[in-house]
Amino acid sequence: MLYRERQWVPWYFWLFAVAIVALTSATAGLNRSAWWTIIPAVLLSAIAVWVLVTWSNTVIKVELDPDGTRWLTVKDAQLPNDVVSRSITVPKSARRNALGPQLDPAAFLVSHAWVDEHAMMVLNDPEDDTPYWLIASKNPEALLHAFVPAQH
Repeated sequence: MLYRERQWVPWYFWLFAVAIVALTSATAGLNRSAWWTIIPAVLLSAIAVWVLVTWSNTVIKVELDPDGTRWLTVKDAQLPNDVVSRSITVPKSARRNALGPQLDPAAFLVSHAWVDEHAMMVLNDPEDDTPYWLIASKNPEALLHAFVPAQH
């Protein structure tokens, strides 16, 4: 394993979830028995944890196989480094354009609102119609250095 990154939601998402669960449970239990507060609190807590953990399940890995090919794995997709013709980091200042007007609909995109920077890998693969991969990363320089060291 040359690189690994798990994209957890920020801590304030958890704080916001606790506040929503507490307010909703307290509202449901107003002027009623304690069970009207406890049961919604348990159910809503389970739902909130499930949602936040599901949002945090993106793992980016770069691995080296015995042939010397480096593989980028994001969710269930895999990309060998020998089909990457160019790669760049997309800073926070260029994120809006990269995800908006300049985004190619055929691109492979993994993005989260809480990750500001991205790594872009332009592909040169005649068997694949995907023009590029745009991957949100907390450290796109380290990701690109591990995946395509000749370019970085």
